[in-house]
Amino acid sequence: MELALLRSLLDKDFYDNHIGVKCPPRLFTKDVQKIKSVVDYAMSTYKRNLTVDEVEAVFMVSNPTLTTTQKDSYTKLFAQIKQETPMGSDVADDVLSKLFQQVIGEDIANLGFEYVNGTQTSLEPLRELLNNYNDNFLPDLNIEWDDISIDAILAANTLESRWSFNIPVLNSRVKGVNAGHLIEVGARPNTGKTSFHANLIAGPDGFARQGAKCVVLVNEEAYTRVGARYLTTCSGMDLEQIHSNKEMAHSLYNEVQDKIFMKDSTGKDMSYVESVCKSESPDIVVLDMGDKFARSSATSRMDEVLKENAIHARQIAKIYGCAMFYMSQLSAEAEGKVLLNQAMMEGSRTGKAAEADLMILIAKNPQLAVSPGDAAEEDPMRHLNIAKNKLTGWHGTLHCQFDYKTARFSA
Repeated sequence: MELALLRSLLDKDFYDNHIGVKCPPRLFTKDVQKIKSVVDYAMSTYKRNLTVDEVEAVFMVSNPTLTTTQKDSYTKLFAQIKQETPMGSDVADDVLSKLFQQVIGEDIANLGFEYVNGTQTSLEPLRELLNNYNDNFLPDLNIEWDDISIDAILAANTLESRWSFNIPVLNSRVKGVNAGHLIEVGARPNTGKTSFHANLIAGPDGFARQGAKCVVLVNEEAYTRVGARYLTTCSGMDLEQIHSNKEMAHSLYNEVQDKIFMKDSTGKDMSYVESVCKSESPDIVVLDMGDKFARSSATSRMDEVLKENAIHARQIAKIYGCAMFYMSQLSAEAEGKVLLNQAMMEGSRTGKAAEADLMILIAKNPQLAVSPGDAAEEDPMRHLNIAKNKLTGWHGTLHCQFDYKTARFSA
């Protein structure tokens, strides 16, 4: 192998691209090192391609003290070099890089032994190695640049809303979502977060009826309670009505059931979510609740943990080609307010918000005081605050109705 490499170095273009730091003489065995030194001299002197015979001639006149036995040994070595076929430039480049990394690895290992034995007490030799050779350890890249032609960009933006929202007032401003999008949905407790994603997926003209494969990973409520919302929003009946009209409920539910996959994921983390997406290839993924898939340590700040969790969620969406709905609680600051903003996301500063392509914060009207003995009626009005929107750019507050009995949102 080393003789074939040496033969490759006789080509001036190849030599100029590889000589120096990446091809020191010590990559070769002792006798070949001497020939390599002559190649270096000849290249710097003649500045052209060399033949093996030329290198042999320069070598012999440069070493007049060689014994007859040594001359015979080198003559045989040059004969072997003549028989070698030069390596292709790409293969030779790869082989030289690997040999060079092995040599530097040996240097680092030797330094390590010296540190262990106490014969070396300064980090300067190691620092010098890193400074001198770091560039040669950078990975080789063969970049296939993304297509930014007009047609490609227009086609991509046409697909941005592949899965349309089935809430008319929301669809009029955002249209829909597609693979790679991270959609963060936040609300205070008892506002309708779970019903919201149930409506988007299983409701009339929802994602499931559009043909999307939808995976719902729940880790807060029991999956049966979440499933009940999917059943009511699909059928348009409350549970009592479903009990009385099972045949009709079955007929309506069968239209979407084969597109919806639900799993109790209590105690799981984002690596589990990634495994599910890799194996199931969904179009829509719902994390209910997203923050509970985060893993923290005693020394981790919660806002940093949630930021990393959101980053992981978005990476999953991009890598596995799905739209990720990340359900989240809002902080107490949002209680009783209609106009909400991204700073109200619980446990996070700007980390989660920074990752979102679309952020929908759901609010309801403040509870009105009632006379003693009177039951407070649930206000059906819901306010969808589009706090971040990288999809269409529109921001503002949209208003719709929420029927808590059927888990449906409507204009």
